[in-house]
Amino acid sequence: MSNRLAHATSPYLKQHADNPVDWYEWGPEAFSDATRRDVPVLLSVGYSACHWCHVMAHESFEDAETAQYMNEHFVNVKVDREERPDIDRIYMDAVMSMTGQGGWPMTVFLTPDQRPIFAGTYFPKIAMTHHPSFMDVMAAVTDAWTTNREGVHQQAHTITRSISQASHPTAPVPTQHDLDEAVGAIGRTFDTVNGGFGGAPKFPQAPTLEFLMRVAAMQPGTDTGKTALGMLTTTLEKMARGGIYDHLLGGFARYSVDAVWLVPHFEKMLYDNALLARIYLRTWQLTGDERFRSTAVEVLDYLDGTLADPTGGIHSAEDADSEGEEGKFAVWSWAELTSILGEDLPVAAAIYGFTPGGNFEGNNIPTRESDLAEVADQLGLTPEQLTGARDRIDNALIAVRKARVQPGRDDKIVSAWNGFALRAFAEAGSILDEDRYRQRAEAIASFLTTTASPDGHLVRSWRDGTGVGAFADDLAAVAIGLYTLFQTSGDVTWFTHAEALVAHLRESFTDPTGGFYATSSNSEALIARPKNMQDNPTPSDNALALEALQIHAALTGDLTAIGEMESTMEAVSIVARRHPSFSGHSLAVWATHLTGIKEVALTGAGSVTAEMERLVWSAYRPTVIAVVNRGSDSPVPLFAERDASDTATAYVCHRLVCGLPITDTADLGAALLD
Repeated sequence: MSNRLAHATSPYLKQHADNPVDWYEWGPEAFSDATRRDVPVLLSVGYSACHWCHVMAHESFEDAETAQYMNEHFVNVKVDREERPDIDRIYMDAVMSMTGQGGWPMTVFLTPDQRPIFAGTYFPKIAMTHHPSFMDVMAAVTDAWTTNREGVHQQAHTITRSISQASHPTAPVPTQHDLDEAVGAIGRTFDTVNGGFGGAPKFPQAPTLEFLMRVAAMQPGTDTGKTALGMLTTTLEKMARGGIYDHLLGGFARYSVDAVWLVPHFEKMLYDNALLARIYLRTWQLTGDERFRSTAVEVLDYLDGTLADPTGGIHSAEDADSEGEEGKFAVWSWAELTSILGEDLPVAAAIYGFTPGGNFEGNNIPTRESDLAEVADQLGLTPEQLTGARDRIDNALIAVRKARVQPGRDDKIVSAWNGFALRAFAEAGSILDEDRYRQRAEAIASFLTTTASPDGHLVRSWRDGTGVGAFADDLAAVAIGLYTLFQTSGDVTWFTHAEALVAHLRESFTDPTGGFYATSSNSEALIARPKNMQDNPTPSDNALALEALQIHAALTGDLTAIGEMESTMEAVSIVARRHPSFSGHSLAVWATHLTGIKEVALTGAGSVTAEMERLVWSAYRPTVIAVVNRGSDSPVPLFAERDASDTATAYVCHRLVCGLPITDTADLGAALLD
């Protein structure tokens, strides 16, 4: 018999709809019932692609005895962290303060007024070293609630106060010297052999790569620029060769459990792949290395195919598990490979590193340690022969992969992550001159500004209905994506929508002391109002707000927005100085701000204007924000007094100073380099 979660929109919550646990969604009903029954709340937070969330669900939430105890002694609340990042952030702070480490599933016991009593992550059904059993933990909380209520409330008060009164001190904005120092600090954590930062488990850290990419582009030939470029390209190359990358169907897994990118945690997240696709594409422009271009295309095609929704948006994630086993859909036994590939097996083994013993629990995860040219030499084949064999191998393996039981998919559409995808597809459409990417960008933008914006207000996520209102990262990320589509298409509709989102962000999310809260001033009142200063796998709310303000200021000349950028960076600066690896996107935006944005207004119709557009997108220029007006009056302030005519004309402005009109493409190229 289904519980309340059968009516939820979140796929993660629906996964628990048939549990014997009497689950509630987060809301007044749950806390009212906890007050009436005089019992604590058991809050469980996770997400659909989380392997250990599935493990705990199977061990405990599907177990009748455990569920009976939960139902008798607690009001049980399930939260999808991707739908409610505000709740996730607040109570993850509690977990971190109590245990020193975080993760998912997150398990927090609360008073009926939402204050944390005790917190942790995964609790096994049977006690393990350093891990008490879930039943033991629940029994201890129940005993404390029954016999030491005053002590429980005192602890809840102390933890809540530490969360709600967490200070966010400001500091002077970074100088160019500080940015160079940040590159050095990141370099001290860099794995010079395998790429990436730190040891196992190893995450892509897209915001850090974004910072390194911008520094490499803006400081070519300098020691700092060369250092940044080396870390960037080594990491991108090693990731694209490793098992963290799906060499058959495209897309990166969320992280590698080892330091060499071999064994992935097999779930694939939209946010990782959207951010990484753009970084690979722009790094191809920076280096000319074709491997980066091909990886970007494969990732974009994965998003455009496997994760795309008929409504136009992109789904959130693909699960790690199928048939109850992690990675089963993606690995190969030697016997399978022998049966499928026949006499092509030696070639496949040379390309993908297949061995009889395997590299993962007796099975094989495909990797690409060698380039195809090296494999051809090794096997004595011509490039054409190897390409033909590889195509046969890939087609055969892909056919088997697609016939297998597929991993589950989280098909909710998260606005912020679709903003990342919108930006990547819009840029790819212009850089690669690919209509299919332009069309996907238009589809995402249309979805976000219509279906995901009922009554004109963007929501956090959508699936068969809508969820809570947008958070700061949703507004900023979607605005950036819409600004990008305006830049690539010239359609002022997208500019208008982006401006509305930035206005809402500034009006309802601003912290008067600097920066932005994660939640609106009109949002549900929680025990704290979160303010996210650090990047995680995705850029922080404040990093995204910083970039949205930067683009807004460039297109409108709004000097007030520049001041807001500076106060936001002051709010982020303490974290950025101490932990640059957790502030990559903020530092990336600030680096372009210090160098100075070049605003480029292109007007006119015809082949010369198109030629100028191609020039703008032909190289990675992180300080250039260019827009085009092909022949009509434009509401964009950058085009004020620059009426479009039949003559292609470019206007280049830098630090509030504009040069003479440019009508020659070569002269525009020189102005962009100046």
